Amino acid sequence: MHLVIQGKDIATPDLKRIAKLACASSIEQVTPQAFRLRDAQRHDDIPALCATADLDCAYVPETQRLEDFRLLVMDMDSTLITIETIDELADMQGLKPQVAAITAQAMRGEIEYNESLTRRVALLKGLDESAMDRVYHERLQLSPGAERLLSAAREAGLKTLLVSGGFTSITDRLKARLQLDYTRSNTLAVSGGRYTGAVIGDIVNADIKRAELLKVRAEIGATREQVIAIGDGANDLKFMAEAGVSIAYHAKPVVREQATYALNCVGLEGVLPLFA
Repeated sequence: MHLVIQGKDIATPDLKRIAKLACASSIEQVTPQAFRLRDAQRHDDIPALCATADLDCAYVPETQRLEDFRLLVMDMDSTLITIETIDELADMQGLKPQVAAITAQAMRGEIEYNESLTRRVALLKGLDESAMDRVYHERLQLSPGAERLLSAAREAGLKTLLVSGGFTSITDRLKARLQLDYTRSNTLAVSGGRYTGAVIGDIVNADIKRAELLKVRAEIGATREQVIAIGDGANDLKFMAEAGVSIAYHAKPVVREQATYALNCVGLEGVLPLFA
């Protein structure tokens, strides 16, 4: 195994201390923000040391390469993009605190997702559908490293799937902009140019996200071991469990605990050194 250390500011003394604890045979710089400690051994003190130094650490198989995978599956809100779309829509109704509180409960797994989305969408009733355009153009930002990650995935031959409890008005645009292969998200009902406060069709919850991954995985003939899944909330756990490698991205504790790797300090570009 190799130990990958990543962070925005990696102090040399910290890196050397970690390498010593891991009995690493050598230290290699992979990117300006990532180092690989070769032939590393596990040590109980390393995770705490990295957390104190604002560093991400991950033990990776020596032979793990991006080219060995076939499918990259990602959540959208707070993963591929930095915002929670529905919170920003609610802000235009003056209801962001109320919606954000429900969002946080759902992300922590404290309330059932369908109920949480139904309650939040109901608060959007009467909002002009042009608000979605404003969110996309004025507030949406890709997470740091998103374009770099997706470009590398395409070059390595991976298909990409975006599964989201967000909305088609956003995912459709991101699909075209980022050359994504597949997307699945919710469609908001509109009447007279305003949102009705309802969702059309099945709500894209944890089960639907998992089902969509399985559908695409079968369609492209990939195995579980050939899937990489990235998410941040409790409703991502089911689809992440269907991947050979799961990555918790700036995620809630319940997700970090169950994922293969966790990235808390770097952007999505931090996925790539795990497969270098």
